[in-house]
Amino acid sequence: MSVRSLTRKRPRSVAGQVFVLQVAIVLLLAAGAVLALVLQARHDGDREARNRSVAVAETFAHSIGLQEALKAPDPSRILQPLTEETRRRAGVDFIVVMDTRGIRYTHPQPDRIGQRFVGTIEPSLAGRVHTESVEGPLGQEIQAIVPVTAADGEVVALVSAGLTVQNVTGVVERQLPVILGVSAAGLAVATIGTALVTRRLRRQTHGLGTLEMTRMYEHHDAVLHAVREGVLITDGDGRLLLANDEAKRLLDLPADAEGQHIGQLPRLDQKMAGLLLSGREATDEVLAAGNRLLVVNQRPTKPHGQPEGTAVTIRDSTEMRVLTRRADAARRRLKLLYDAGVGIGTTLDVVRTAEELADVAVPRFADFVTVDLADQVLHGDEPTGSGADLRRTAVSGIRDDQPLYPRGKLIDFLPSTPQARGLGSGQAELVPDLSDAPGWFAQDPPVARSIVEYGIHSLITAPLKARGVVLGVVNFWRMEKPEPFDDDDLSLAEELVARAAVSIDNARRYTREHTVAVALQRSLLPRGLPEQSAVEVAHYYLPAQSGVGGDWFDVIPLSGSRVALVVGDVVGHGLHAAATMGRLRTAVHNFSSLDLPPDELLSRLDDLVQRIDHNGEDGADADADDGMLGATCLYAVYDPVSRRCVMARAGHPPPLVVRPDGPVEILQLPTGPPLGLGGMPFETAELYLEEGSQLVLYTDGLIEDRTRDIDEGLELLRGALSHPDRHPQESCRAVLDVLLPARPRDDVALLIARTKTLGADRVAEWDVPFEPSAVGAMRAVVVKKLDEWGLSALAFGTELILSELITNAIRYGSAPVRIRLLRDRTLTCEVSDGSSTSPHLRYAATTDEGGRGLFLVAQLSQRWGTRYTPAGKVIWAEQALPGASGDPEQELLGFFDIDDIDIDTL
Repeated sequence: MSVRSLTRKRPRSVAGQVFVLQVAIVLLLAAGAVLALVLQARHDGDREARNRSVAVAETFAHSIGLQEALKAPDPSRILQPLTEETRRRAGVDFIVVMDTRGIRYTHPQPDRIGQRFVGTIEPSLAGRVHTESVEGPLGQEIQAIVPVTAADGEVVALVSAGLTVQNVTGVVERQLPVILGVSAAGLAVATIGTALVTRRLRRQTHGLGTLEMTRMYEHHDAVLHAVREGVLITDGDGRLLLANDEAKRLLDLPADAEGQHIGQLPRLDQKMAGLLLSGREATDEVLAAGNRLLVVNQRPTKPHGQPEGTAVTIRDSTEMRVLTRRADAARRRLKLLYDAGVGIGTTLDVVRTAEELADVAVPRFADFVTVDLADQVLHGDEPTGSGADLRRTAVSGIRDDQPLYPRGKLIDFLPSTPQARGLGSGQAELVPDLSDAPGWFAQDPPVARSIVEYGIHSLITAPLKARGVVLGVVNFWRMEKPEPFDDDDLSLAEELVARAAVSIDNARRYTREHTVAVALQRSLLPRGLPEQSAVEVAHYYLPAQSGVGGDWFDVIPLSGSRVALVVGDVVGHGLHAAATMGRLRTAVHNFSSLDLPPDELLSRLDDLVQRIDHNGEDGADADADDGMLGATCLYAVYDPVSRRCVMARAGHPPPLVVRPDGPVEILQLPTGPPLGLGGMPFETAELYLEEGSQLVLYTDGLIEDRTRDIDEGLELLRGALSHPDRHPQESCRAVLDVLLPARPRDDVALLIARTKTLGADRVAEWDVPFEPSAVGAMRAVVVKKLDEWGLSALAFGTELILSELITNAIRYGSAPVRIRLLRDRTLTCEVSDGSSTSPHLRYAATTDEGGRGLFLVAQLSQRWGTRYTPAGKVIWAEQALPGASGDPEQELLGFFDIDDIDIDTL
């Protein structure tokens, strides 16, 4: 008999369960006997140890000569051999003799003689015998302490004897084999009895018990009447013994058919009756029974003690074929929709998504598929009109010579066509027979006639509708299958197009956002570099494959013919990164106009980023993405007069310098934190650049790649720049050929600047005596230099400018005062002094005697300003060279009568 365990899959017989129960009982009894024996042995051992310890201690305490030995000068020398001999003979573990203070005279371990006894001696000092269990030097001990009394009853010493618990022998060792033997015998008897019972039960019930037989019958009855297959059992006389519900349904048998003879059953097909009565073996024989095709299997049986019978199974192949076709169609439908979900929308390109839709439906659903989209969708916009002007975007088919409209054609569908009706209603339409569709035929009769003659005979047109907007229409054409599209095909086409419409709309939205982001970024990036004479520049910018980002570069002219070179990187992509880049670039331009040193400019930029982030976090309506995403920046200022370059960086990769004589150097600038972190100052580095040196600035997208690390990228960059004789534009192309990946994951910005020098013949400097009378003399010296440079036309304006600036430096500043003229694209006049006081432009009233000097400077010059140096400040003014448009000097002369102006009084 077998019962399936509730906790294991392997069946366990009833006899096996009884055997396990018997084993458990025997083991429990054996364990109880051993436990009782151990407890009894422990009690007996403890008692025996106490009795033996007391007897040995009292015997030794009353032994003759003990008290005389105690009075000897060295009691231990006399007593130690006696106690050891007595201990061995008495079978105890120790005998200790001690004085009344507990100091040992004897001990089995001689090194413990003279030490204090471990135990309680107070009761023995009072004349009583005391026993106890203690943790002594020999382990857990049972010891007895006996007093040694003199003739007058006084306690003069103590004797202790004892045993360790583990040395007390008991009955466990003697009786344990008996208990184990009895247990083993019980197990053997249980095993033999279980085997005999199991054998008897298996022989009587064929391995089945009452529970199993009941369960088997229930399962048999449930399965027999639940299966979708007819089951018949007959005996050797042709009598029907059993018929399940499915067999009665398929053969149209009466409810009381069981027990009747096969030949007497009404409504049973004669061929089926003949097969059942023949008793022969049949395998998948197909018999007609009414309007059904039945598949019959028949096998003979030989029941025990009964004549030979048959077991028959019947399947309805008619319904099976229908179900098979439906299941196959459903499987193909699900597979098509799954492939559409995986294969459509792999890119965010509208045209490619339309092509994927056409490709996935051919040839499994249609022989030809065309996709027509509105032109606005192709450009990322929503269709604005309700007309039917669509552009054929994708064409796919089983043949290439089809007569359908080609890709790229603009189609104006007539209102009578199913395409136009679908665009208006948003519902798919089915045209079973194109040859009998006058509305579709009216669109283009010659093309429609060629389509029908080509063999295309049926059409489903489904509008591409996503989020309430109709983007276009998809046409499914059938040619090879003779039957037209049906309603099931229409439902599948609608579901397929609905899934594809979402992908096309996503691609349309991405196209729109990408176009806006690119337009924004290009409007924020420099369209052309400004004219300047300090460096010769080549640049390159490439957005990432995933969209525009926040990398930027700039070349900003500064006063004194200097130039600022900037490269920055904003983390992330999309509109937010591009807008953030524009804000930072504008801030850099504003701060550079103040002529700030690189470290101070980065500090102010860092403060700006922190304020923007703080305002984005605290604003009530601020979006979570309004703050900065994180940015880096490198800012360098090159002076072509001194050939010095001062730079600082905020978390940006280091620049490279290509020397004119060949070496390529990675500048190890002090590394500042990225913008927005705050808390740490920025540091500058200054280096001397020979004329013709190339300064290379870039973003991390150039050197970082998934196939290499940053160090490897830097080495590749150095190798690509190892040709100092090349033009910056050629160096830029060489770097891109080596380092630019095929599909960049990040933006790439590259700026290469080759330095120039403003020669000594274009620079003039003078020291100015710190006294008012020096103004006239300096004007004369400057006018002479202008004559040498052929700039006499600028002498008047230059005298006015220098007079005002030198006078202000002497009056309000401090020594030393210097003048410097620079002849570049403009004429720059610079007056420096040792004071950091900044001048301010005033608008003097008509009654004021002064206050018009800086106003004249501003009117005569194109630009003017102040920059601070470690030694003081420099006030500068730029004038356009003769011939340049908008000469401010000529404009100013119209306001004044020059003959009435006394230059010496200015």
